[in-house]
Amino acid sequence: MRNRLVSAALLGALTLFSIAAAQAADALDIIMQQKNLRVAVPVDYPPYGFVGASMQPQGVDIDVAQLLGEKLGVKVTLIPVTGPNRVPYLQTSKADMTISSLGKTAERAKVIDYSIAYAPFFDAVFGREAVKAGNFDQLADKSVAVTRGSMQDEELSRLAPKAQAKRFEDNNSTISAFLSGQTDLVAIGTTVAGALKQKNPNLDLHLKVILSNAPCYVGLPKGNPALVAKVNEILRAAKADGTLDKISQKWLGAPAGDLPE
Repeated sequence: MRNRLVSAALLGALTLFSIAAAQAADALDIIMQQKNLRVAVPVDYPPYGFVGASMQPQGVDIDVAQLLGEKLGVKVTLIPVTGPNRVPYLQTSKADMTISSLGKTAERAKVIDYSIAYAPFFDAVFGREAVKAGNFDQLADKSVAVTRGSMQDEELSRLAPKAQAKRFEDNNSTISAFLSGQTDLVAIGTTVAGALKQKNPNLDLHLKVILSNAPCYVGLPKGNPALVAKVNEILRAAKADGTLDKISQKWLGAPAGDLPE
């Protein structure tokens, strides 16, 4: 009986030790050991993450997830999430990271860690390639379609008060005005521009001036410095060699540009 009790105690201690060791191990070690990267991604938010004609997830976030998996040399398992549960999935270890057009906030930073930025998420003025409008001053004599009362309307009024804003009551009317040639330019968000390019890849739509930018970051479980460092290393290399610009151009119709650290 005594031997059984001793054996049970040792087994219990070993189990507790194993659990503690697993918890103490950096998430990067676990990913590399399992050769599998579980990434929480959106599937209802084009062009960052959505289900395409092939019935498979695609978009900016999916391309970045595949990039990280490729550079780590591991399989990528995509886990569909929504806006509300993308952070809880990290906190409950249902995902190793979330790549879901996640913005950086002080409140989120209390419970998760962030990579450097990997993609822009901006409001901007877009137009045809031939239209010269590379700064706010050059908007002075240009007509710009914008949705009345939108963030783009407020930003355009504040940053380029001399622009000839042509206000419409909804996004469809704003976009239609530009596409039909009623205006020189259009003020829209990243998601709208990306969706337009997806529907018509040959559309003559080019980024002219950024009105505001709240870039996207990879969300990572709190307290895993090696994983954060490795993700940042991969993203910095992808930024330097133009890979992030290509992904952004493909889905958003504009390069990633100078993303913040």
